[in-house]
Amino acid sequence: MSLIFRRKQARAPEDRLVTLIRKPGCHLCDDAQLVIEKVCGDLGVPWEYQDIDQDPRLHAQYWEQIPVVLVDGEQHTFWRVNEDRLRKALTD
Repeated sequence: MSLIFRRKQARAPEDRLVTLIRKPGCHLCDDAQLVIEKVCGDLGVPWEYQDIDQDPRLHAQYWEQIPVVLVDGEQHTFWRVNEDRLRKALTD
């Protein structure tokens, strides 16, 4: 079978990482964190957050999009986090 048509090898939940890029006092960030805590808790996926105000690189890259969610270092979504979409991204 051609490499083009092969699916990526599934990764175990504990080998994944969700990163929430947020700032203090952001209600959308608080909402995103609640969804991430629920989904990651259900699936056993580790997660972390980074404060956009503490990192000039993150600030320059994501300021207009916060909150931003990364899955394994790749941007998954911004502003609003959809629970079903995040769960699917972590289990596919």
